[in-house]
Amino acid sequence: MSEKKIIAVVGATGAQGGSVARALLADGEFAVRALARDPESGAARELAELGAEVVAADLYDVDSLRKAFSGAYGAYLVTPYFTHMSPAKEVEEVRNLVAAAEGLRHVVWSTLEDTREAVPLDYEPMPTLEGKYKVPHFDVKGGEADPLFAQAGLPTTYVRNSFYWNNLLNGSAPHRRADGTLALSLPMGESRISGIAAEDIGKAVVSILKHPAETIGQTIGLGTEHLTGEEVAKVFSDVLGEPVAYEPMSHNDFRALGFPAAEDLGNMFQYYTEFAGHILPRRDTVRTRELVPGWLTLGEFLTAHREEIVIG
Repeated sequence: MSEKKIIAVVGATGAQGGSVARALLADGEFAVRALARDPESGAARELAELGAEVVAADLYDVDSLRKAFSGAYGAYLVTPYFTHMSPAKEVEEVRNLVAAAEGLRHVVWSTLEDTREAVPLDYEPMPTLEGKYKVPHFDVKGGEADPLFAQAGLPTTYVRNSFYWNNLLNGSAPHRRADGTLALSLPMGESRISGIAAEDIGKAVVSILKHPAETIGQTIGLGTEHLTGEEVAKVFSDVLGEPVAYEPMSHNDFRALGFPAAEDLGNMFQYYTEFAGHILPRRDTVRTRELVPGWLTLGEFLTAHREEIVIG
């Protein structure tokens, strides 16, 4: 019996990388090498108990990345933008990953599009951030990081993700109003948002890695459903067993919330809302569902995670 091909998973202790590592382990075709800054962390130990090889690696230490990738067939690459919120640091992280990935036969890179293809920098309703971005955590990937893979000649599948339904469990969950009723305040207006459960991202990546001939060189947008705010509120109503009204927040009010990522995410929601024709067609629900057998509807996801929903 031949040895399993090894997939190295960056960010394996995080939500996205963790979903990929667990999906690979559950599928069983590949061996999993989980990269972690702290191999002794609780999340790292859980992966080891599931059968992953856990190794120490740091995105700012190219030698540690090369060692972690050594002997692997492929890798799943993701960057932790919201831990530092620095485009310059993200580009540095990607440069290091690309340098270390030389020799891999299949790289799956978690990316996003450059919103500036659709949103001009002089579009005044949406503020320009850091002098050159509209949605930094999108633009730096699509505009600056993506070309690095092609320049290096790496056999890459570019995966564009969507809004995680997991965000609806806490920060974007409904809140209880002064009169005791529930309201959902997604800043989406009447538009649709493309969403996916984090665990389904992992399943999609497994399918991508199993079909290199059909996926290398491709950009694949993942989104299982495109739902309006009203539809999301209706699902919450069904799962929670009480009415949830949809009261969308304005983008300016969201940007004014004051937490570190408020401006970036406020612009992201405005991009979703005002430039839906640019983003939704790039997340093909039909293809995503083909990649994810047994994909979760929002209702199924919220029902499965009912006890984790934190009402504000």
